[in-house]
Amino acid sequence: MEVGAHAAAEGGVGDAGRDAPAAEPDAPSPPRGGRLRRRWRSWSRRRRITVILLILVSLPLLPVGAAALALRLEYAGDPSDQARTRGRDAIWLGHAWVDGRKGAAELATLAQRLRGTGIHDLYVHAGPLEHDGTLPPSAHPGARQLVDAVHRELPGVRVQAWLGDIVSHGGPGLRLERPPVRAAITASAAQILDAGFEGVHLDLEPVWSGNEDFLNLLTATHALTRARGAPLSVAAAQIDPLPSLHSVFQALRDHPKWWSQRYFGQVARRVDQIAVMSYDTAMPLESLYGGYVAQQTELALEATPAGVDLLMGLPAYYANSWGHRGSAETVAAAVRGVRLGLTRHDPRRPDFGVALYVDFAATDTDWASYRRDWCRLDDRAG
Repeated sequence: MEVGAHAAAEGGVGDAGRDAPAAEPDAPSPPRGGRLRRRWRSWSRRRRITVILLILVSLPLLPVGAAALALRLEYAGDPSDQARTRGRDAIWLGHAWVDGRKGAAELATLAQRLRGTGIHDLYVHAGPLEHDGTLPPSAHPGARQLVDAVHRELPGVRVQAWLGDIVSHGGPGLRLERPPVRAAITASAAQILDAGFEGVHLDLEPVWSGNEDFLNLLTATHALTRARGAPLSVAAAQIDPLPSLHSVFQALRDHPKWWSQRYFGQVARRVDQIAVMSYDTAMPLESLYGGYVAQQTELALEATPAGVDLLMGLPAYYANSWGHRGSAETVAAAVRGVRLGLTRHDPRRPDFGVALYVDFAATDTDWASYRRDWCRLDDRAG
């Protein structure tokens, strides 16, 4: 605006009708700002309004485009050959393994898929917890038989109980702010270990970043599992890709998507394993999703102390919704993202792995990607 106004004043528009010397043949052209302003004025009002509206619509897209470019760059490069399985991987298994729906034949098939891979932990769904934190014994009638069968088929593989429930934020669910509820959850962890499971995997959602009650629960439960010689693991939210993004999201939705990196570290210091649910990201393309996973891997590695297993989740399931594009969130893209993030941060870190979610939805392609890209195996057993 200022350039155009200055050009008009210097052009002597008010003197245009008076006698003036002819312009020299090689006189400089009028300033470009003046030409643009005259062209703008020559347009119809409707055309000018349309251009203004297009500019206003485009402005919010600029940060989105910049973020997409940043994620695409995160997905570029070659991962180190050292960024492979360390034999500390895991897989989430459905409830059918402990309620009698799956038996010896299904376990033989699973064992064939797992042999030679890095799978060390099975998170077997043994809940859900009641809203008061208790766990009915009837929820896991086949626990002991499953653990014994896994030891026969897959020596060295550990079977943990996957316990989950909704965390209340004004509605139904676990009220973690209540000490009796937290005590009941810890008692349920003891009950699971008594039933034959070799570890406790907590998946309580949603937990808001900064929730002290959740930290208190982990502290108490970890004291129990440590005394019993069993690991405590936890399913964790993703980490803020931008500073304080979790605060904005928590203000808008009842199901927060991210934790701060600081809070993630506080959770990690209270457990033996932390598994990032690095899926349901709303990314529309494989390259963007893989770049996002690479970024999440680096952020989680920075926050997880040595001696604590960090596992990055792999989306071994297919769905199409606003939060999950099946064509974008693939095991192959996630594995490549994990390898790139590990390469950039610490390709030799020993206490690191991936976790496949979930056995009953995983396809042959998912298994092949995990075996080939992460474990350096062919896919004939997949």
